[in-house]
Amino acid sequence: MIKVDRTALVDKGAELGDGVEVGPYSLVEKGTKVGKGTRIASHCLIASGTEIGEECSVHHGAVLGTTPQDLKFRGEETRLRMGKGNIVREYATLNRGTIQRGETRVGDNNLFMAYSHVAHDCLIGDNVVIANAVNLGGHVEIGDYTILGGMVPVHQFVKIGPHVMVGGGFRVSKDICPFVTVAGYPLKVVGLNLIGLRRRGFPSPTISILKKVYQILFRSRFNVSQALKVIQEEVEPIPEVRTITDFIEESKRGIILG
Repeated sequence: MIKVDRTALVDKGAELGDGVEVGPYSLVEKGTKVGKGTRIASHCLIASGTEIGEECSVHHGAVLGTTPQDLKFRGEETRLRMGKGNIVREYATLNRGTIQRGETRVGDNNLFMAYSHVAHDCLIGDNVVIANAVNLGGHVEIGDYTILGGMVPVHQFVKIGPHVMVGGGFRVSKDICPFVTVAGYPLKVVGLNLIGLRRRGFPSPTISILKKVYQILFRSRFNVSQALKVIQEEVEPIPEVRTITDFIEESKRGIILG
């Protein structure tokens, strides 16, 4: 059963799944899709071109799928696609894409805390935590299980690997290697994200190999190219190691170092 408050406005062209709730004074525009069981609180805007998956929770004042804050945008038809189980807290804003990618895409089971912002064409993985007042520039990519501390600004086109922890308030201007913790001014790698890896069940042998990779990359005399060569020659090529080496080889902005 769909529940829409009498003060809410839901366009006839919107598709609402079973069990969807729309709170007071919220607006759901045409061309939107809201998955079953999703709850939209009061004074929210779900703009045209937005797709929300099942069992999501959109809190008071959140704004989803509005046009990009990009001067190159010319009104092209683009989308914001959001998976299932996401939580969008108060006054968070997520823009839809531009013609360059066509969409902003969010995976499953992510938490966007109050006043956070996801700009156009971003790609967010699964189980990501974006804390209060984090601001993502356009085209930012964030891997699974990454946590961004409060008030972190992330530069356009930056890529952040999976299982990363970014300390609160630090500016991110380059790519961040998977599995690490970063903090400080200027931003630097301060260690492996050991707490996160252990919480997610990474076995001890895998963590030991990642420690070796960390030492070669961030605590040795080698530059990045040299370190990659040493890793490829001396470290067991388990999937996590390949995730790191592939990430670095594909980086266009360069990576944050130790």
